[in-house]
Amino acid sequence: MRDAEEKGGLLSGKTMMVTGASSGIGAAAARLFAEEGAAVVLMARRESRLRELAEEINASGGKALASPGDVTDRDDVDRVVNEAVRTYGSLNGAFNNAGWATAGTPLHQTDDAVFLQALDVNLRGVWNCLKSQITVMLESGTGGAIVNTASVAGVLATGATAPYIAAKHAVIGLTRAAADEYGQQGIRVNALVVGSTRTEMIANVLEEMPPLEEAFTNRSLQRRMAEPVEVAQAAAWLCSDRASFVTGAAVPVDGGWTAA
Repeated sequence: MRDAEEKGGLLSGKTMMVTGASSGIGAAAARLFAEEGAAVVLMARRESRLRELAEEINASGGKALASPGDVTDRDDVDRVVNEAVRTYGSLNGAFNNAGWATAGTPLHQTDDAVFLQALDVNLRGVWNCLKSQITVMLESGTGGAIVNTASVAGVLATGATAPYIAAKHAVIGLTRAAADEYGQQGIRVNALVVGSTRTEMIANVLEEMPPLEEAFTNRSLQRRMAEPVEVAQAAAWLCSDRASFVTGAAVPVDGGWTAA
């Protein structure tokens, strides 16, 4: 890993929190943010994977702290945010990426437990993170940048289950509300409208319903799924000072799915 802090990386000198960091987009973001000069604080439930990733980043010359936890638990989120400030002195940005999805079950056949879990992870998790992250950013007085992972399912009915679609629509609404409330305090909040991406979660969905792969691929104008790092690149830019006049946006990273 190059010494991005010395070479003026995109996130040089910043402390960034990444949730859902044990795999997929979150893990790709953790590596990329570190390469771009950030000290990264990694949150996910799978402790062993998280610690392996932190060790990999540190061994490559980056700065990473594994802080296992569950975004649906407000105490866990507060602990991770406080650990970031205690270890690195500040929290300049965050990528709230943890999520959970199912597909293929009609609304009337979807168990209430699935509805509750979809909202708990995808919406309440973002809510918990925003409350804690914004609190410390306001206390520091230096502002910050937060990116929430939404989805094409946040603007369209995609074939995912109704609770997931509802939760991701709500993430975009919550993003816009936070951007509106804290813009004058120097805190920017944006969302990524993510298309089909080759993550562990998508792999699990495709294992249950293989025909969905063709649908996922064909909906992109590029006729392919994204690699996790392609989504991470967009998050890195939005978290950087180069996106200083971008807030309240739902930015498509979907290969053109929502364009046509």
